[in-house]
Amino acid sequence: MKVITIEKKTFDEMSEKFERFVNRVEEICQRCGDKGMGEWLDNQDVCRMLNISPRTLQTLRDNGTLAYSRINYKIYYKPQDVRRILPVVEERRKEAGFKNRTI
Repeated sequence: MKVITIEKKTFDEMSEKFERFVNRVEEICQRCGDKGMGEWLDNQDVCRMLNISPRTLQTLRDNGTLAYSRINYKIYYKPQDVRRILPVVEERRKEAGFKNRTI
């Protein structure tokens, strides 16, 4: 174990700066409000909302259509991102319907 000696004045200055830093971080957190995981959606939620299969959801992630975040091997989506791509999914569904019809 190493012991480091510093002057009391230096220690007090460091403590004061650290306290200001902590207060600033707390202010920012309060201003931003609760950004907890309650606002995020998981794969099952998104599949249900968009009425798509997990494989289609994977394709949307792979081609960059839908933004996502991975936390501890689990994937989450912001609700506003899912709402943004809803028209895209509907349009692709219509296109697929026309392709499957024979005349």
